[in-house]
Amino acid sequence: MNKKTITYWQDGDFWLGYINDYPEYVTQGLTLDELIENLKDIYHDLTNELIPGKRKSLELELI
Repeated sequence: MNKKTITYWQDGDFWLGYINDYPEYVTQGLTLDELIENLKDIYHDLTNELIPGKRKSLELELI
């Protein structure tokens, strides 16, 4: 099973959060369970290249 660390918090009636590997993709839910399902959906879309303009990174070796 693939595990990812998330950051989440409650703001008023909503739970907000993001997958730590993708902090620019914040989502929300009315419950913590709904937030977790939304984060799983975002992860699926990101890993299957379904979100255009996804930022990528690489390690650059400088001399």
